[in-house]
Amino acid sequence: MDISCALATASESPDHAVLAEALGYRRAWLYDTPALMTDVWMVLSRCAERTTRIGLGPGVLVPSLRHPLVNAAAIAELVHQAPGRVVVGVGTGFTGRLAMGKRPMAWRQVAEYVRCLRTLLAGETAEWDGAQIRMMQLPGCGAPRPIDVPILIGADGPKGLAVAAELGDGVFSAGMPQPDAPGVPQWRALLSFGTVLEDGETLSSPRVIDGAGPSAVVLYHAMYERGGASAVDALPGGKRWREAVEAYPPGERHFVIHDGHAMQPNAIDQRFLSDFLTFANPMALTGTAQQVSEKIDGLAALGVTELVYQPAGSDIARELRAFAGAARLSA
Repeated sequence: MDISCALATASESPDHAVLAEALGYRRAWLYDTPALMTDVWMVLSRCAERTTRIGLGPGVLVPSLRHPLVNAAAIAELVHQAPGRVVVGVGTGFTGRLAMGKRPMAWRQVAEYVRCLRTLLAGETAEWDGAQIRMMQLPGCGAPRPIDVPILIGADGPKGLAVAAELGDGVFSAGMPQPDAPGVPQWRALLSFGTVLEDGETLSSPRVIDGAGPSAVVLYHAMYERGGASAVDALPGGKRWREAVEAYPPGERHFVIHDGHAMQPNAIDQRFLSDFLTFANPMALTGTAQQVSEKIDGLAALGVTELVYQPAGSDIARELRAFAGAARLSA
């Protein structure tokens, strides 16, 4: 099983990509969430300039944010900068759209976008928004066509998995893989969170709260966005957290929910971190190095072919090093 990392797209992400490469991570995936983070293509380009081996790619692109020619041109330039190292994820835009007050895209729209993107990268003429379009970049303006990059579909449910079976080279998921899904390629990348405990640390230790708190918060955010009150009210602290969120006007709640998402708990989240961590810990890659290593082996046995670990908190370098040790990586 490959061990990769996911980085919250930030100005310091190239430093972390350099470290991840030195530690032996297979890929560095960067988020496409412009309401919360800086531009994914600009930072991926900087990562490409400073690394030589690690795979790079957006995990995952939100189709509604850019015309397909824009993403095709960006992919071409990244392939030119980092040949043989680029992979692309595409999804419905869960956080990337929810943080802008929009629901995720329909899978039909995502499928249309991926078909168009593949046609463009092949150097062929595609149709988009009623017009014929084609990549016409001259030499020196990106990699020459055809451009062959793996495209993973960010999917967990049956509709997304069906798109992955038709159009994808694999699946990038936040939920457990479904190895029996018909026709889905065997590349199963799983986004994961957590922190490796030092001797004597517990879930209430300040450093553990700093490193594991953001991922515990994300779990509540996602469950509430998918299922509303019924999904979170029975969870530890869930009802009180939801009531605090819903005290804000409906048109502003996406600001309250997603502020700091995946990076640091916001002012409301901070009140319930102890409850969140208690609930999330069994599902997270949190524990001693030995416990985390055993959890990694268990995920491999369930069909995960690429584990994508997102470090969080105030010391990303520490989290990358500790997880690399638990995963037994070698440069």
